[in-house]
Amino acid sequence: HCISSAASDVYKRQALLSAVSYAEMAGMVPVSGSSYSYSYATLGEGVAWVCGWCLVLEYAVSVAAVAVGAADYVNETLRIFGLELPASLSAGPGIAESPGGVINLSALIVVLLATVLLMRGAKESGIVNTIIVFVKLGILVFFAIVAFTAFKAGNFEPLLPMGAAGVTAAASSVFFSYIGFDAASTAGEEAKNPKRDLPRAIILSMVIVTTMYVLVAVAAIGARQWQWFETAKAPLVQIVHELTQSNLAVFIFAASAVLAILSVVITVLYGQSRILLTMSRDGMVPRVFGIVSPRTGTPLVGTLVTGVLVAITAALIPLGELANATSIGTLFAFCLVNIAVIYLRVKRPDLPRSFKVPFGPVIPILGSLACAFLMVNLGGTTWIVFGLWMVVGFGGYLTYSRRHSRVGALSD
Repeated sequence: HCISSAASDVYKRQALLSAVSYAEMAGMVPVSGSSYSYSYATLGEGVAWVCGWCLVLEYAVSVAAVAVGAADYVNETLRIFGLELPASLSAGPGIAESPGGVINLSALIVVLLATVLLMRGAKESGIVNTIIVFVKLGILVFFAIVAFTAFKAGNFEPLLPMGAAGVTAAASSVFFSYIGFDAASTAGEEAKNPKRDLPRAIILSMVIVTTMYVLVAVAAIGARQWQWFETAKAPLVQIVHELTQSNLAVFIFAASAVLAILSVVITVLYGQSRILLTMSRDGMVPRVFGIVSPRTGTPLVGTLVTGVLVAITAALIPLGELANATSIGTLFAFCLVNIAVIYLRVKRPDLPRSFKVPFGPVIPILGSLACAFLMVNLGGTTWIVFGLWMVVGFGGYLTYSRRHSRVGALSD
């Protein structure tokens, strides 16, 4: 569903607070582990394991949540030719909106295709991803232009139909969509000048993503009342079709949407494999995840295992539960990064910083509090899932990671 521009503004401001903290940490610790590495370097092994375990949830589930939406867009593309995927291949089992579902074939294929591209090498997958990103930006601008032709200011009345609580709940649920700048910070070892480039990439991605989110949200709600999105499938495609009455426009938009999903899957799977690579070097996960192919320079085992597990998850589990579970892991990791910035400002003010968060510790403090606030607003089921995940994680740390870690080896 499309979210309101008010909810977009809430998570935009919260994400910006964390993004600048990421930028400072990326300039100081330019390695591939993202917030896991930042926590390891500042708060110690135990906290780093908690963060890394949250990142495993965050990345694996977020990419599955995105891939789940591929089926609707594939169907919209096929309908141009009078075809449609059967219900059994359009969604996983037990999904009320899609009775008769057995497997989400589109999501499965998208994830496996992204996995194959990543296993061929970072350069090859990066070229493909860059092309798709430009296509994605172009198609979103096209949608905004089309949607604004039917813009009605009255669709924004009442501005907050579910009150401030509804906006906060929406922001909490969809916060995982800002995982991109975390993924950018996993490329530390493959960037030419990470201390300079990573902070720039994080801030620039934040600006571009926020601009596009607000533009598309305002255009979509201006074209249709917010209640309409509750039952719409592939709503942006439907708006394009209703306003243009052009099968060609619908085909281009729907096909581009599938490519856009592939782009996100490539980016997030890349980040997940690099986090596992870093954790394996520290002995926190089996060292097989740290084996790098001498030919492609990619962690083949980590990429393959992650890709297969994500593909299965995306094929069988509905989007709603995936998104909520991802958001809580994302928020927790972001909170730790903000705390790491505050810690280093106090303990190591002398460290060189290629980027420095303005206003001292004020912004990181606000960022950590905002993350905690949004976490509180997630539902009880999400907290139960998160609690169970953490229990499993602590069990893994005590039985494996603590015994095999570099810190544990030194203490022995």
